[in-house]
Amino acid sequence: MRTVQLEALILLAPAITPVLAASDSSRPRGVGPEFAKFFKDANTFTCISSPSVKIPFSRVNDDYCDCPDGSDEPGTSACSYISPLSPPTVEENTSLALPGFYCKNKGHLPAYVPFTNVNDGICDYEQCCDGSEEWEGVGGVKCEDKCKEIGKEWRKLDDARQKSLNNANRKRKELVTEAARLRKEVEDRLQTLATEIQGSELKVSGLEKELTDIERAEKGKVIRGAGKGGRMTVLISLAKGRTEELRSQLEKTRTERNDLKKRIVDLESILTQFKVEYNPNFNDEGVKSAVRRWEDYAAKDHPKDDPTREADLDEILEPDESHGLTWADYEKDDEESDVDVLYQFEKYLPASLRTWIDQKLRDLRIMLIENGILASPAAEGDEPQAIKDARERLKSAQDDLKKNRDELEKHKADLDTDYGPAEVFRALKSKCVSHESGEYTYEVCYLDKTKQIPRKGGAHTGMGNFVRIEKIMVDDELPPDGKGLGSGERWALKYENGNHCWNGPNRSTLVVLACADSDEVWKTVEEEKCVYRMEVGTPAVCEGAKKADDERAKDEL
Repeated sequence: MRTVQLEALILLAPAITPVLAASDSSRPRGVGPEFAKFFKDANTFTCISSPSVKIPFSRVNDDYCDCPDGSDEPGTSACSYISPLSPPTVEENTSLALPGFYCKNKGHLPAYVPFTNVNDGICDYEQCCDGSEEWEGVGGVKCEDKCKEIGKEWRKLDDARQKSLNNANRKRKELVTEAARLRKEVEDRLQTLATEIQGSELKVSGLEKELTDIERAEKGKVIRGAGKGGRMTVLISLAKGRTEELRSQLEKTRTERNDLKKRIVDLESILTQFKVEYNPNFNDEGVKSAVRRWEDYAAKDHPKDDPTREADLDEILEPDESHGLTWADYEKDDEESDVDVLYQFEKYLPASLRTWIDQKLRDLRIMLIENGILASPAAEGDEPQAIKDARERLKSAQDDLKKNRDELEKHKADLDTDYGPAEVFRALKSKCVSHESGEYTYEVCYLDKTKQIPRKGGAHTGMGNFVRIEKIMVDDELPPDGKGLGSGERWALKYENGNHCWNGPNRSTLVVLACADSDEVWKTVEEEKCVYRMEVGTPAVCEGAKKADDERAKDEL
């Protein structure tokens, strides 16, 4: 409790320095300038938060507590038993109306010291550097006025702190500026991508039409084989391939059938043996049912193998040459094909008429192919190179369009991501800081990962992956070097789902941030099994630090 009182009293001092409404001589001992107005009447004193209670002014600082709020004893410890640190109010209460004994501390900052410290025989130089709280000299104690030396040292430290804070705020402004620039880059890229996607969509649409047109054009081309026979040569080649395919499939089916027949014979043999050897006196309905079903099966007429059918299959599977069929004889066609004759006929027609007839024939052919009457050229052989090239161009354009759309969605998600106050962590994303502790080096990468790295070598351990930014309340003692969290509301980065902990949970880390003029890890502790807490200083959270401290001081007072 005393620590809280001291902090509050020290924090109040800057707020009361400019209040000079009354001279020092007009105020009783221990009264701060902002409370002087309550002590103006030289005859009667009205209790500050209990105005119904009035006493003669002569009883102020008489070392006896007359007011319920202790306001009549600003310079003694007589009312120190009353609950401390209650703000003045017009309502009746039994809490102290005054924050403590006021020390002027000329040459340094004025401050309040708790009433319990007044005349206790101890010099409280941290709050009362002028020693005025020990005015009675209890036990012969006389506190020297050390405000000059203490004030000089404090100003020296305060200058250093202020320079550090100014440097930190400057760095934070630079981070905010960089974050804004990075965001602008993302926004500009989104606009560029939107334009590129529109162009890509038009390009894909055009290439789809181009592919359709080329396919239709290729369908309209007359099929010509390698030899003079043209269409007949192609048809014979297709028939030969189809025959070989059917023969191969028949052979495969016949082999599978023979395997199945062999399995049936084996199963029937097993069931026959089972029927013969089973014990009919064994009362098992399942076994009896199986035997009856086997007897029914065996009693049925099953078709027998037909040797004639097998002979037919053997004959079908023999090579074509054994049947006197030689494909080469049919593939040699010396006669002109009907298509060749048709194109010879076109030579005698006028150019305009020849072009008209050619287009009509192509349109007729395409219509027959699309209605399934004629086979497509692609089905009759290799796909024409023109179609392959057109399809490749279309696929390339479609891939580019998908890539741009994926990038667009990624940047949209980035703009919706929480990067903290003023998006300052956008400028720090993936930047890493570390420190050594014991056998390990602990590393935090902003908005990315936390790691535990063995100093003697070996694989690192993931302590968590970034999931969110949040605010938490902390209440820590601030070390003398100032590298700590202190107390109040702080920004924190939460990392979860790290490497699994043996016989425990997945590792996680809470990175708590405080203002500093450079990025550095101050401390890493394992609060629970595989649950870590890192304290990190960074300029990113410095803006508004003083304002937050002032508000916190007001709340505590």
